[in-house]
Amino acid sequence: MSITLKTAADLEGMRIAGRLASEVLDMLTPHVKPGVSTEQLDKLAHDHIVHVQGGTPAPLNYAPPGYIPYPKSICTSVNHQVCHGIPNERPLKNGDIVNIDVTVIKDGWHGDTSRMFVVGEGSIAANRLCNFTYEAMWKGIAKVRPGARLGDIGHAIQMFAEANGFSIVREFCGHGIGRKFHEEPQVLHYGRPGTLEELVPGMMFTIEPMINAGRREIREMGDGWTIVTKDRSLSAQWEHTIAVTDTGYEVLTLSEGSPKPPAFITG
Repeated sequence: MSITLKTAADLEGMRIAGRLASEVLDMLTPHVKPGVSTEQLDKLAHDHIVHVQGGTPAPLNYAPPGYIPYPKSICTSVNHQVCHGIPNERPLKNGDIVNIDVTVIKDGWHGDTSRMFVVGEGSIAANRLCNFTYEAMWKGIAKVRPGARLGDIGHAIQMFAEANGFSIVREFCGHGIGRKFHEEPQVLHYGRPGTLEELVPGMMFTIEPMINAGRREIREMGDGWTIVTKDRSLSAQWEHTIAVTDTGYEVLTLSEGSPKPPAFITG
């Protein structure tokens, strides 16, 4: 496995790309409401990335081996959709939950982040899933420091999610990121502490747990991209891009409108 370590100059480029990606989510936030379609959100995001930020939406026409090109500029995964949902004309309804996943390329660097949104008034169960998934992501982030191992991140996320009655999607994971959208290492959201690659300064990767209210099994829809829960239970995901620093970690995908970290981080 070849992990590309980033320099201080690389880090500055990644900070800019990460902040821009988060600012797209800030811009979209007031538009996520009943009656608005994910197609409309996609157009807003595309125009902002291209015409305001001078960037490129990484998902548009992205085609890893075995996939058809992804047709939109963001991913929008609604309710029981786990990830890679394709924006469409269906209006969002009161009570829906939606993950919006944004990756901006700026000066060759990729910033990748996603947030959950509850449309209108969500159920207690939907809000609980979204909130616990957010905390689970931060449980993983809190493990990042030189000398720790990737297994420590996955273990922290898995233990927290399963202790609260949720399940972890295992077929998709976080990933290294930089000049390429997806690099090594793979960052599993489950596992055993003290296993897998050791973290060293200069590593950059995403932590993006997909957590289901029901069982962990998933299936792919006929569009070749959208992943859903087999039991049609709700699924949530949050994502940040992280850099390993000399003393711990830096979250690269933060902006003015980013949700605040949980109390166990700030306290």
